Amino acid sequence: MAPIATSREEFDEIPTVVGIFSAFGLVFTVSLFAWICCQRKSSKSNKTPPYKFVHVLKGVDIYPENLNSKKKFGADEKNEVKNKPAGPNNSLRLDLEKRDLNGNFPKTNLKAGSPSDVENVTPKLFSEGEKEAVSPDSLKSSTSLTSDEKQEKLGTLFFSLEYNFEKKAFVVNIKEARGLPAMDELSMTSDPYIKMMILPEKKHKVKTRVLRKTLDPAFDETFTFYGIPYTQIQELALHFTILSFDRFSRDDIIGEVLIPLTGIELTDGKKLMNREITKRNVRKSSGRGELLISLCYQSITNTLTVVVLKARHLPKSDVSGLSDPYVKVNLYHAKKRISKKKTHVKKCTPNAVFNELFVFDIPCEGLEEISVEFLVLDSERGSRNEVIGRLVLGAAAEGASGEHWKEICDYPRRQIAKWHVLCDG
Repeated sequence: MAPIATSREEFDEIPTVVGIFSAFGLVFTVSLFAWICCQRKSSKSNKTPPYKFVHVLKGVDIYPENLNSKKKFGADEKNEVKNKPAGPNNSLRLDLEKRDLNGNFPKTNLKAGSPSDVENVTPKLFSEGEKEAVSPDSLKSSTSLTSDEKQEKLGTLFFSLEYNFEKKAFVVNIKEARGLPAMDELSMTSDPYIKMMILPEKKHKVKTRVLRKTLDPAFDETFTFYGIPYTQIQELALHFTILSFDRFSRDDIIGEVLIPLTGIELTDGKKLMNREITKRNVRKSSGRGELLISLCYQSITNTLTVVVLKARHLPKSDVSGLSDPYVKVNLYHAKKRISKKKTHVKKCTPNAVFNELFVFDIPCEGLEEISVEFLVLDSERGSRNEVIGRLVLGAAAEGASGEHWKEICDYPRRQIAKWHVLCDG
């Protein structure tokens, strides 16, 4: 009987030994896995990233397969510094003055009177000992003049006009644009496309496709407008807006072309035309107009009543005359938007009457962390609406806006209306 008891005790000890070995094995496995992860993380942290996030916002391709074919940032500048012969300090200072506001060098073109020619001439003059012949100030002024002349040239738009008498249709063919400026400073190119509308009604609005990375886009797109009598053609005008597509922000406006159709005869067939692209006529900040707002704070129900009453002296649209205004109302709590409303669109008027009421629930007691933003926009079908003016009412507002907000806080349950001047959007 004794041997049998011993074998049973040994049999009971086997699971204990197995459990101990299993625990040690599990601890060793976890430790090894953690060590491997730390090694990988340290090796990744030591590598230099191939791009910066700020460059992504400017249009640099972020896909890894394309990074190998691209040159590293700053490589060209380093090579130029190595290959450039050593010269006096004055020539180096002149090169630094050629940078633009963002610190980038402008694109060089081999043309007469261009900055590249000045850069090639200055080292020779200094090396021959004729430093007094050309002063740095004169070179700087000539460089600024050439850059200003270059900025004024926005390119040329080529198009054709035709009228189909059988179908009573007006046909516009946008052929191409040449010599557009580079809107992307990093790649020194643009992603152009064109918007076109017929004035003054602004009923017909079309746009071309976006052509990537080109300063001489060839669109060759035809737009046909039916139901326009030929006798009415003389009263119309064509408005072209040339833009550069931006994926991460608002598209850049390159310029515009306005073609009054008065005096243009289309009875002989297609008429080829070209016009220089001009700078867009931007509204001045002093003429944004005014907005009449009524506010009432209900302390019992903890609600804010906003009434958008009227707008007056709104600026005219760039070319088409009157705007089509409407108002967006945004409610913010601790600088975070928690609600939004908007009024109806009022067609072709600088003095709009809205009379629309909105009630907002306040998530906290009091109005200390509450602010209301009013955006007056110009409605444009088929494109992004342009902001005419902006107004913010809140505890942090100054001037008439701050006084209006203080009054509704001091006198709850009272509707208080005031005119406010709109500022830039």
